[in-house]
Amino acid sequence: MFTALVTPEVLREHLDDPLYVVVDCRHALADFALGRRLYSEAHVPGAFFADVENDLAGPKTGTNGRHPMPDPETFARFLRGLGVDDATQIVAYDAGADMFAARLWFLCRWIGHPATAVLDGGFGTWQAKGFPVTAAPSEPKRQGSVVARPHPEMLVDSAYVLAHLTDPAMQLLDARAEDRFAGQNETVDPVAGHIPGAANRWFKRNFNDDGTFKPAEALRAEFAAENLDPKRVVHQCGSGVSGAANQLAMVCAGIDGSRLYGGSWSEWISDPSRPIATGPA
Repeated sequence: MFTALVTPEVLREHLDDPLYVVVDCRHALADFALGRRLYSEAHVPGAFFADVENDLAGPKTGTNGRHPMPDPETFARFLRGLGVDDATQIVAYDAGADMFAARLWFLCRWIGHPATAVLDGGFGTWQAKGFPVTAAPSEPKRQGSVVARPHPEMLVDSAYVLAHLTDPAMQLLDARAEDRFAGQNETVDPVAGHIPGAANRWFKRNFNDDGTFKPAEALRAEFAAENLDPKRVVHQCGSGVSGAANQLAMVCAGIDGSRLYGGSWSEWISDPSRPIATGPA
């Protein structure tokens, strides 16, 4: 069972394995239709497409962020439609050095399906290795039977974050780029800045230049240098997506146990009474 990363070589060996389900999570925050266009042009043979805005997020209310957590049963139903059973190995991929496959990885862990891994290097590395691609849409081989067994302890809400802003029991880690964290060049959300007390680790720092994750030892050393305790870390970002990439990096480094603030910055700023800060960490 793979619970963090899968190499392209391993996935190629299992392309015809009925116990594997592959999910294409490519997406762009500036172009919601890009992922499906890319999928229709070329994807890993047998892969299904997941729409980040719909399949990997719940309905927006205006106060619950840009990518609200989906209902666990609704998400499980989506997986069942792909043929996922409790014994299925899920492999998610995005373009590479990105955050969207990590979103599906987190959601699967959250509903109790740990046999979920991200394709190391994403579709970019898959293509660079000359592995097969297709434009043919995929059809599920069967109706799945996976059952949602949610783990609410993996999440915190805005009330928890607000109550622990000055509590050393919480280490808030913001995965956005440094300029957005500092309140500069904000192009996604209507308010710039960050949650007071948060530290900043841009999720892109977890990757090598070729889009693969850094080795476990390197990631472990970086997290240790930042004095991050996984039992206290709460990941957040703009909407709860790239924060999952930082959590995945911690798991790859062998330091599991951190949590996610699902609503993140886009939910936080929906209530003007919540404090904000600007400037570097």
